[in-house]
Amino acid sequence: MEEFNAKGTGVAMITPFDKQGNVDFSSFSKLINHIIEGGVDYLVCLGTTSEYPTLTEREMMAIRDFTIETVDNRVPIVIGVGGNDTREVVNHVTKDDFNGFSAILSVSPYYNKPSQKGLLEHFRRVANSSPLPVIIYNVPGRTGSNISAETTLKLAEECDNIIAIKEASGNMAQCMEILRCKPKNFELLSGEDALTLPLMSMGAKGVISVTANAFPKQVSTMVNLALKDSCRKATAVHNQILPFTNAIFEEGNPCGIKAALEILGIVQNNVRLPLAKVSKTLYSRLQTIIKEIK
Repeated sequence: MEEFNAKGTGVAMITPFDKQGNVDFSSFSKLINHIIEGGVDYLVCLGTTSEYPTLTEREMMAIRDFTIETVDNRVPIVIGVGGNDTREVVNHVTKDDFNGFSAILSVSPYYNKPSQKGLLEHFRRVANSSPLPVIIYNVPGRTGSNISAETTLKLAEECDNIIAIKEASGNMAQCMEILRCKPKNFELLSGEDALTLPLMSMGAKGVISVTANAFPKQVSTMVNLALKDSCRKATAVHNQILPFTNAIFEEGNPCGIKAALEILGIVQNNVRLPLAKVSKTLYSRLQTIIKEIK
């Protein structure tokens, strides 16, 4: 693979499960091919949408290997490596085999609720240990703490191999400050599908998307149009898929996107507890929305 470029459309892939709760590799192959054929720029393996906290070490290794084999160098693959114990994250970054991967996506430590000083030192250590470029992931709605614009900009200036942030705070003022002051070799990526186009209008360079599991072509088209400053055409695509994007997050992620992927005939609608399937009402509404997009 060539040097990794975080711009464009990345896809935060789900993990398909069968009725017995096992990883469904047959459906996983179908999903990977569906996404790549939609024209995306890269895949994200074992991110938040993969339900990785419910996966065993053996399952995660099998998913890593299967993804590399199935993708077969058609697009780059980003691998999720994060946690709430800095020593353990650094241990993985130092010792794991990253052959076949192009970058690391590392989520902000969760549950501990670290200070900005703690976040700064955590990501410094991860970056200094990583053999691959690092995308930091800010998602305070899940982690309980926010990576401030000041901390993000310090990391971008100090750590050459921190190349981007996946920003899912929903704080537009914070994102604008990062975009205003960031160095040229650092990118802001949308971590909120519904805000991708607004963020790109301010200078963001793409998205790591959940929606693109189901509609990779539409998301890729919108992002590519936005990168070319074709705002009117990009807005038309954004408006087409926005009801779907809003609906899939109503009852939690990846519950909504898995229901949608079953409707599309790609995977079975199975999640692992403590997550639960979406309601019949939402499932029915997703069927209607999907028909309108297709």
